Amino acid sequence: MLVAGIDVGSLTAKAVVLDNGKIVAKAVSRVTPKPAESAEKALELAIKESGIKKSEIGFYVATGYGRKQIPFVHQVASEIACHARGIHFLLPEARAIIDIGGQDAKAARVDEKGDVVRYAYNDKCASGTGRFLEVMAETLEVALDDFGDLALSSENEVRISNQCVVFAETEVVSLVNRGVETGAIIKGLHNALAGRVASLAKSIGIDGKVAFTGGVAKNKGVKKALEIALGITLLTPSEDPQLMGALGAALIAADAASGK
Repeated sequence: MLVAGIDVGSLTAKAVVLDNGKIVAKAVSRVTPKPAESAEKALELAIKESGIKKSEIGFYVATGYGRKQIPFVHQVASEIACHARGIHFLLPEARAIIDIGGQDAKAARVDEKGDVVRYAYNDKCASGTGRFLEVMAETLEVALDDFGDLALSSENEVRISNQCVVFAETEVVSLVNRGVETGAIIKGLHNALAGRVASLAKSIGIDGKVAFTGGVAKNKGVKKALEIALGITLLTPSEDPQLMGALGAALIAADAASGK
C-alpha cells in the first residue's frame, strides 16, 4: 500500500508518497486560500510527475498550519514531530533541527530515536522567517532564488539594525538610495535573520550534529550566516529540505497503515 504525507504551510504545500519506505512521488506548490485545495494541488502534482494513481494511496497524514482543514486525511500530526521524523529518516545522526519556513522558525532537540525532547518556536515575528526575505526581495527587486549567490559573492556587508520587517524595509530602501552594493545588503539581511534564529536555537541548548530544514535552508547565504552565528557546520538532507515535514508525515502514515 502507498501512503502519503501532506504539509500545508503558510506559503507552500508539500506532498510525499512512500512505497515500502521509498519515496516514489514528491512535490512542492504554492498555497491557495483554502488548505484542502492546497493539499489536493500538491498531491496531484506529485502524482502527475510520478505516474502513480491516487487510488493506490491507502493512508494519509497531514501536518502544517492547514492540517486540520483537509477532509480526506486519516490522521494529523504536529509540524515539529513530522520534521523530526523526516530528518531522522535521512540523517539519523542529527541531534537537533533548525527549520525556517515561510512564517515561522523552529528549533528542536531530538534523541537517538528521532523523538523530540525539547523545542521552541518563533511564530510571532516575521524577521526570523522566509517571509522576511520575500519582502526584502520585493524591495530590492531581486529574485529570491538569487539571494544566496549574491550574498556569498559579495566581499562587503552592512548591518541591518532593525528587526521589525517594516522598519528593516525602510532601512534597506535607504541603503539602496545611498548606493550600497546589493550583495552587501543581502548579506546583512541574512546575518540579521541568522542572529534571530540562532538565539532561538540557543534557547533550547542545541548540541551535537544539527540539521537545517525548511524552504529557507535552500538559501546558501542564510546557511552560511547561521553556521557563523552558531559556530557549527549544519547538515542538510539529501532530499529537498522543504519536504521534511511531508516526509515525516508520510513515515507516520506508513506506521499507522501497518498498525505500529
